[in-house]
Amino acid sequence: MHTTKLAGLCDTGHVTDLGEWVQVDPRAARPLFDQLRTQIIEGIRDGRLSPGTRLPTVRELAVQTAMAVNTVARAYRELETAGLVETRGRFGTFVARAEPADTAMASAAHAYVETARALGLNKAAALRYVDAAFG
Repeated sequence: MHTTKLAGLCDTGHVTDLGEWVQVDPRAARPLFDQLRTQIIEGIRDGRLSPGTRLPTVRELAVQTAMAVNTVARAYRELETAGLVETRGRFGTFVARAEPADTAMASAAHAYVETARALGLNKAAALRYVDAAFG
């Protein structure tokens, strides 16, 4: 298992030490790009990577994690497509200012609650549908 240390640069120019927390396992069933992508998402959600934090370049992270450049690039592309990071040209890739999942999920939750209420369902009944959907 490879462990790497990432250093981020915030918009203020302050270098942030993110610690040794990104780990990829070449023997795991999940592809390396997905392991990296998932860990960056977790870092954003738990506050280790705050909005505006500059991520290492694709090449830097590839060297640090002993992964192929294309593997890291794919993880970054998928994060950018999801709106979690943004590329600012030659300035690099940064954690996005807003979590799009929060906005999307809040909107979907409000619409769901409105529909449930319109159908006369209480909270417990509506949550049973959510539980069933998750399986």
